[in-house]
Amino acid sequence: MGSAILSPMALEIVLYPDPRLRTKNTPVNHFDEQLAVVAREMFELMYGTEGVGLAAPQVGINRTMLVYNPTGDPEEADEERVLCNPKVIAKSSEVEPGEEGCLSFPEMRGSVTRPIAVEVEAFDLQGNSFRLQIDDWEARIFQHELDHLDGILFIDRFSPADKTRVKTQLGDFADEYRETLANSSRA
Repeated sequence: MGSAILSPMALEIVLYPDPRLRTKNTPVNHFDEQLAVVAREMFELMYGTEGVGLAAPQVGINRTMLVYNPTGDPEEADEERVLCNPKVIAKSSEVEPGEEGCLSFPEMRGSVTRPIAVEVEAFDLQGNSFRLQIDDWEARIFQHELDHLDGILFIDRFSPADKTRVKTQLGDFADEYRETLANSSRA
């Protein structure tokens, strides 16, 4: 991540249907202090919005980095994970549905079926590669955030019934987004 892209800024959650949520993301290739600062800011924003995970595209940075803490508790910093350029190298054949929410879709929830366990290869903030075997709740969080790095949103994985149920809400998000764009172009 080049420093021009990661200049000091106040991070904000990017809301659906902002196109940055669907943009192809590029790998992290600079592991420096600025990357660590962005990761810390992502954690602070995640905690401040009562989330358990956040991917870089959700804060308008189209790089392959994600952060999460399955407890959602900033007091449990030992549970924090930062993964740069993560890849799933194995996943369980057993899958399980579970309700998910997303910070880019305020107040929306839906059932998503995911593998219950994954093995992941990634890089830490210093550029060291590592492997991680995760399951259950932590695996669900990781896979949700990994989807963001591929431009996949949790609504893409909803059942047809859930897609129908949230159609009006998605329309409202689109209306709010257009209104925000119109207001910012007038400013």
